[in-house]
Amino acid sequence: MSAADAVTDSLAGLRDRFAAVREGRPADYIPQLALADPDAFGLALVSMDGHRYSAGEAEVPFTLQSVSKPFVYALTLSVLGLDEVSRWVGAEPSGEAFNAISLEPGTGRPANAMVNAGAIVTTALVPDTPDEPAFDRILHCLGRFAGRGLDVDEEVFASESATGDRNRALAYLIRSTGTLPVDPVRAVDRYFRQCAIRVTAVDLATMAATLAYGGVNPVTRERVVSAEVAAGVLAVMATCGMYDGSGDWLLRVGLPAKSGVSGGLIAVGPARFGVATYSPPLDATGGSVRGHAALEAMSRRYGLHLMLNPALPGSTVTLVTTADDLPSAPSGERGLRGRVGVVAAQGAIDFTAAERVLYALDESGPDGGPVVLDLHDVTAIDSVARGMLHNGLARFTADGRRAAVVDPKDLLGPVDAVRERTGRDLPRHATREDAVAGCARALAGED
Repeated sequence: MSAADAVTDSLAGLRDRFAAVREGRPADYIPQLALADPDAFGLALVSMDGHRYSAGEAEVPFTLQSVSKPFVYALTLSVLGLDEVSRWVGAEPSGEAFNAISLEPGTGRPANAMVNAGAIVTTALVPDTPDEPAFDRILHCLGRFAGRGLDVDEEVFASESATGDRNRALAYLIRSTGTLPVDPVRAVDRYFRQCAIRVTAVDLATMAATLAYGGVNPVTRERVVSAEVAAGVLAVMATCGMYDGSGDWLLRVGLPAKSGVSGGLIAVGPARFGVATYSPPLDATGGSVRGHAALEAMSRRYGLHLMLNPALPGSTVTLVTTADDLPSAPSGERGLRGRVGVVAAQGAIDFTAAERVLYALDESGPDGGPVVLDLHDVTAIDSVARGMLHNGLARFTADGRRAAVVDPKDLLGPVDAVRERTGRDLPRHATREDAVAGCARALAGED
């Protein structure tokens, strides 16, 4: 048990809340997808520090389907650049279904890279060379987004290939306008194989978090694409990723997102997190019913809408150390307080910032020892973050660790699980260093 399990609790709560939803049904026009367990429901979240959280069937493998589109678009932008890719594929919402004939009058360009027509062209643009075949390049790139090697579900690929005549028709129609750079048969075969790449919800959350982190995988710390490419992909996801429901999604959920007919769904909080869900029953637009409901509820509850003002990434936790490493630690007290960790935070604490604080608590303290949480420089804690911190501190102490809080503004309020000195009982003229030192002495057994 750890303090950061409060984040997992939040995901588990969403799963419990929506697991009983029975609307929708798995995609049956691809026979292999119709075999998916309709009760499977997993959620995963990956932070900018690479912390991974999950609940439910988050490790169950399934195929990417259309969730592959943003990542192949990112690859194509990286190789060819925005101007060249834009010659072949537009970036405007189509307002139509994912498999609609959305071609620009006069040019034949597909409306955007998130609908099937645009994705077929985007996939066809990936360079194909003897040294690196196009699909190998795609598989390798998507694996770097996920932080591990991926493979293809050959049964799903065969099932898509056997039933994919509409996509073939789209490819031939695009080819007739002169805007498909390769043979339609090869283009669609490559697209089907791309859609059949196998992932889990945890993989998808990592891939989404890589876009959130400006193209850097937060788990492996590898730069996969440039920050400019990541921003461009997120822009198209925000406006086109949910097809003819994109406007309503952006209004209600407020996060760039992409759905897939296997039941996968990703959403991105730029500079904050990547989140993914897996649940096969789909709504009329081809998106996961439970996933949509869970992410909308999550966005509302935790204030994740893109248009709200989030805490700056990396600015929350300013110090993780031991008490005797503080510059103000008197030499006579060094060693006694070395058994006590110190975590200092600053600024406004929201959902994302609270996760950083909870994770720092788990990682602090010598050999799992006691910790002082210093909130002296924190300006505000919203109600969601306050609940998370209360829950996390309760878990922290239930795990046998001791904690104290320096909270001169009383932002956290009463915390039943923290029974050590809070720093508020010190004289009013006491400095921050006095408060931390007092808490450290109490935890070290000196008081």
